[in-house]
Amino acid sequence: QVQLVESGGGLVQAGGSLRLSCTASGRTFSSYPMGWFRQAPGKEREFVAGINMSGGSTYYADSVKGRFTISRYNAKNTVYLQMNSLKPEDTAVYYCNFLGFGRIPISDSWGQGTQVTVSS
Repeated sequence: QVQLVESGGGLVQAGGSLRLSCTASGRTFSSYPMGWFRQAPGKEREFVAGINMSGGSTYYADSVKGRFTISRYNAKNTVYLQMNSLKPEDTAVYYCNFLGFGRIPISDSWGQGTQVTVSS
């Protein structure tokens, strides 16, 4: 059974920073790329950032490139998302997942997510 647990969200002012964490189990963590997704009110879930198995390659949605940084620590089965220069449009629930070919999420069992709210 796959389990994904996100944490680190909160309420911050525009221009502030947050660091999100995701701990994953149910698969061999180091054998999969990992990704962050988010879902804003009234919108579909969207891809935010991805990282390969070793952590040596990362990729980002255009909307967050230059502001967010994804990283991982395989010994702890954990992936992180450092979020800087936050904007109100970053407000969403953030989720993590294992990634397959084409950076698509693999697990149908999403975690609870962690809420990020950015005030103006």
